[in-house]
Amino acid sequence: MNLCNIHFHVNAEHKAKDFSIEAGESEHGHGGGYQCNDSSSLTEDELKDPAINNCGGVKPGDTIEVHWVYSSCDVQPGKGLGSCFSDSCGNPNLRVETQVFLVVNDISAINFNDLTYEGYILNGLHQAKALPTNTGNPVEFLGSTTGPKYSEEECSPYQVTWSVRPECTKIDINSLSQWCEENVFEEDHAHGVRKLVTNPDLLSEIK
Repeated sequence: MNLCNIHFHVNAEHKAKDFSIEAGESEHGHGGGYQCNDSSSLTEDELKDPAINNCGGVKPGDTIEVHWVYSSCDVQPGKGLGSCFSDSCGNPNLRVETQVFLVVNDISAINFNDLTYEGYILNGLHQAKALPTNTGNPVEFLGSTTGPKYSEEECSPYQVTWSVRPECTKIDINSLSQWCEENVFEEDHAHGVRKLVTNPDLLSEIK
């Protein structure tokens, strides 16, 4: 499958043992998502504001959920989910690889630029340079695309196979800021979260 988009949400849209602190309602009344359990144990240095922060809506101490979106369409990586479709491929299979990060001001934490897209092609398919490999076996299930405009009452029409890593890990705000300054996806801010879906009738079986 082709990598078609990378973006991130402030707070985790999913809930796991390692990110289970309720963030509360956002200022817009949407579900606030979940924070990494280690959020309250960061050092003063880890919480310092960076000299430059090009990412709107995110700061050290925040939890973010990053989505690497893959499409079965023959498309180029680009802005928004629209980049995952084409005139000749309007109903693709979509897969989202997911990692929840705790944002810190620490260059020894994960460098986001090691996990992004810089024109890498493998077997004719666009790919991220790498995906996290040390945060537990991904939990896979069927669902849909997310974001604050959707809820249990209004579901996204786009079906997705989700692959969610269950452990939180730290990421360096300085590397995230570098990515927000310039990337092919035109991403420069954190997106809102969809309230956790808990209605059993709407949940699929976890693989």
